[in-house]
Amino acid sequence: MRAVSDGFVGRPPAPWAAAKGLESVLAAWRADAAMTRCVRLDEVLPAREGRYAPIPDDLAAPLVAALADRGVTQLYGHQAEALAHARAGRHVVVATPTASGKSLCYHLPVLDRLAREPDARALYLYPTKALSRDQEQGLRALIGEAGLDAGAITYDGDTPGDARRAARERAAVLLTNPDMLHAGILPHHAAWARFFSNLRYVVLDELHTYRGVFGSHLANVLRRLARVARFHGSAPTFVFASATIGNPREHAARMLGAPVELVDRSGAPEGERHVLVYDPPVVDAQLGIRASYVKAAVRLTADLVRAEVPTLVFGQSRNTVETMLKYLRDRLAADHVDPELLVGYRGGYLPGTRRRIEEGLRDGKIRCVVATNALELGIDIGSLDAVVCAGYPGDVAGLWQRFGRAGRRAGASASLLVTSSRPLDQYVATDPRFVVGAPVEHARVDPDNVEILISHLKCAAFELPFEEGEAFGDVPSEAVADALRFLEDHRVVHSAPDGRGTRVWHWATDAYPANHVSLRSVGWDNFVVIDLDGDRTIAEMDWRSTHTMLHEQAIYQHEGEQYQVERLDFDNHKAYVRKVEPDYYTDAQTHTRVTVLCEDDAAWVKLGAGHGLAAGAGDVSVVEKVVGYKKIKFHTHENVGYGDVRLPEMQMHTTGCWLTVPEDAVRAQGIGRAEVLDAIRGLGSAMHLVASVGLMCDPRDLGHVLGDRSDPDGPPASEGGGPGFDPTLFFFDHVPGGVGLAARLFAEREALLLRTRALVEACPCKSGCPACVGPGGPEGEASVKARALALLASLGVGALQ
Repeated sequence: MRAVSDGFVGRPPAPWAAAKGLESVLAAWRADAAMTRCVRLDEVLPAREGRYAPIPDDLAAPLVAALADRGVTQLYGHQAEALAHARAGRHVVVATPTASGKSLCYHLPVLDRLAREPDARALYLYPTKALSRDQEQGLRALIGEAGLDAGAITYDGDTPGDARRAARERAAVLLTNPDMLHAGILPHHAAWARFFSNLRYVVLDELHTYRGVFGSHLANVLRRLARVARFHGSAPTFVFASATIGNPREHAARMLGAPVELVDRSGAPEGERHVLVYDPPVVDAQLGIRASYVKAAVRLTADLVRAEVPTLVFGQSRNTVETMLKYLRDRLAADHVDPELLVGYRGGYLPGTRRRIEEGLRDGKIRCVVATNALELGIDIGSLDAVVCAGYPGDVAGLWQRFGRAGRRAGASASLLVTSSRPLDQYVATDPRFVVGAPVEHARVDPDNVEILISHLKCAAFELPFEEGEAFGDVPSEAVADALRFLEDHRVVHSAPDGRGTRVWHWATDAYPANHVSLRSVGWDNFVVIDLDGDRTIAEMDWRSTHTMLHEQAIYQHEGEQYQVERLDFDNHKAYVRKVEPDYYTDAQTHTRVTVLCEDDAAWVKLGAGHGLAAGAGDVSVVEKVVGYKKIKFHTHENVGYGDVRLPEMQMHTTGCWLTVPEDAVRAQGIGRAEVLDAIRGLGSAMHLVASVGLMCDPRDLGHVLGDRSDPDGPPASEGGGPGFDPTLFFFDHVPGGVGLAARLFAEREALLLRTRALVEACPCKSGCPACVGPGGPEGEASVKARALALLASLGVGALQ
């Protein structure tokens, strides 16, 4: 007979006790019939054991001791592989998931070298100032624990003058960003002679962010860096670190112009991950409108916060982030959750605010942060158990970079995508296996783009004269000589024989070329946001976002609180706001118009029997204007009013090409004009995809819009609007002045059309998907895909032979 204990075994929890932890939330969701009806995917990715390797016996003893103090007695397999490659002088790229310990892959070889060679130097490049300053703290801590007599200093636009001098003279590790290297260091390399002559390692973190025009610029900056280092007598080893992309080795090799070793098999253990796709219920079946994905994301996040699950929520825009933060605080007020546990994180917050939030996350003082993609990058925010994405970010790589912020080496985590009513989101909801099964997108760059290459050859000639027979990275010496002769014809450089009879090209103008080359093609200064009541600066805003978020009478949302813009001093870049408590927020309305300024080339494209279509290329004006704003009521999302916005147009002169479908071809389709325009719009999406691959650029570098070629002075028309006659697809460089993308597209116009047809025909989807003409529409002859193919046939674009 069993003895009876003094207390009850397995006492049930008190009815008032709230369940805690991720497992309880997942169990509650799976037991909720209304919830499960809307869950399109509920998959468990199993935990994975770690793969380890011993710390090399010949690693510097102080570094081994520092690792031991941190409890590190062995390395993950990928860390050991990367360390071996880097110490052997082989360029290497490490492409493993978030939180897999990539930082040690480059810290270890760098600090090992510093321990053996105190005069050695290393350069760390990060895409943003915030990330470099975040990483500086962790690196300094490791250097201190190893007892190394070496300094690590961030060198950017915010670095004071005395610290800049110290960086040049004494910093063993310099942390900076591509823009500062391009314009602030390389042109003044003589002042950095000691640094460059001892440069042993160059580290590029977040390699996946360097794509398109920005990546092509940086590849040329790396060519200049290697050239300057070689002049000073060094040949550094490059170590790249990247989140998951489809082509890490090829991308790193293209950036560097040299072979690169690949380490992509993570040795870090991974906990179990629950991946869910939630599609809010339909509230208007006739219009296909679903319940607000923002409110659905807030409701599900509130469940996690109540259960004390550290959670990160991603919003699609700054306004969405602030709105979700307010909703979350309002919803959890009844549960007596301290609003300070719920914070926002986005561009525009002052550096001190961001540091406070990051520190609170690491220390566990913050339970939930609502963020834009500013937190996709590898800023150290400690351990999180759940990520909620409010809306599909547009590509698989971006989604998994967000999902990767949750889930550490042990324990379960949750990754939840809440889809909106947008067609792309609904495609994902219809085929949710896309989330876990689709291939990850490739990163593309084109360092040999003529305009970009010439601009950096100018910068390189300013830094050091070019000798005859000298290559520029992987650009052959013959091509370099041709480019230099072109610059000489334009009196930018001049040539003269040196004492050995070798021709040398010298910089020949007074201009400072790096000042005229923007790596990111982002101009204009930021605006500051000033609180009138406290007479203090509370935020900053980039020039473009100011038009939509800081126009007069706008409700500017900041850290979950609302401010009304009383006055916008556009000339002095200041917005004056006052704290208010409205029951609405504002949403700006913008329109975009593309106008042909000058047609340099024109052609009639007819590849077979059919109508054909007109093609053109030249200078275009892309005008974006904020024409007004709506007042949207909090929680109900009712439209409760409008207002006018009187701000200057955002005008960009760039280069473009266009394809005009003749009116005869539109009428010949035998369907309504709206259906034809849907087909043309779908073809525009497919052409944009084909063009991005063919031009090796980021899709965001090439703008495209459906407009009306014959009415350039008509009202502004956005891609979602209804253009009139002569529907025209415009493609334009998303860079002021252009970088030659549209011109190359015009030259390849026939191949573009043929490859577009081949792409759409070969796509296995039935009615259209993001991989071809875009999602949406019924199946069969009435689908966007079928109509797009019929239109191509009518225009004489046959199948690719």
